[in-house]
Amino acid sequence: MASIDIMQRATTISVVITTYNRPDALTAVLEACFAQDDRNFEIIIADDGSSDNTRAAVEELKRRSPVPLTHVWQEDLGFRAALARNRGTLAARGDYIVFLDGDCIPQRDFIAQHRKLAVRGHLVSGSRILLDAPFSARVLAEHLDLQRLRLADKLRLRCGGHTNKLLQLLFTWPDLGRVRRRFSWRRIKSCNLGVWRADLERVNGFDQSFLGWGHEDSDLVVRLFNAGVMRKDGAFATEVFHLWHKESARDQESSNRDIVLRRARDGTIQAAEGLSHPTPP
Repeated sequence: MASIDIMQRATTISVVITTYNRPDALTAVLEACFAQDDRNFEIIIADDGSSDNTRAAVEELKRRSPVPLTHVWQEDLGFRAALARNRGTLAARGDYIVFLDGDCIPQRDFIAQHRKLAVRGHLVSGSRILLDAPFSARVLAEHLDLQRLRLADKLRLRCGGHTNKLLQLLFTWPDLGRVRRRFSWRRIKSCNLGVWRADLERVNGFDQSFLGWGHEDSDLVVRLFNAGVMRKDGAFATEVFHLWHKESARDQESSNRDIVLRRARDGTIQAAEGLSHPTPP
């Protein structure tokens, strides 16, 4: 057990952060990454075609980043988050990948908690705390440090409907009873997901053939489950603050879900178009 623990703690984590034309939110996310109490990680910005404003923000942040930071950009041809995450994975050097969205602000122990939960043969499905539109705007406009929220602040935000959770901000649950032996659709979010690189390569990563928004993250988790990778629940340990945003167009959601359901039944493991199908930017 001790040798396993040493192996996990010595592992460099690669945080792959997807973004699209929201440099203020991305800046808040990166500032929180810079403040992590575990600095043994790197950052890959997986950019789904943002304009020069994002590029300029990333360049400025890169100059003062305390950890390695790489910006991977692809042409804006519509919603292609699966491709962006695959390209981010290919650029990463770590053997454990944490996927994070560019509007999800991690708490100071985010990396440390993911490292504690990382066990071979398992993925970690992280958790999020939703912020409403007014408080999200305030966080960005006033550059609020969410790590400094006091108990009274957390209570006020929850009672005012500005957040959707409270207990997850007050307690941390140890690594006990987290493994799910059966597949569940609940809390599959690639905005906060930890996966061993070897497992991603085994299933060929995210499937780039998915069109539009919806369920490319569920598809990945289904195929990992089919490959024998168990799922750990990251609630009460890995919470991130999810800034409010307008929902993306969901015209392809039902057809994408149908694909996932079919793959769950068929036991599909490999993505039709994934890590082994590199696409130029």
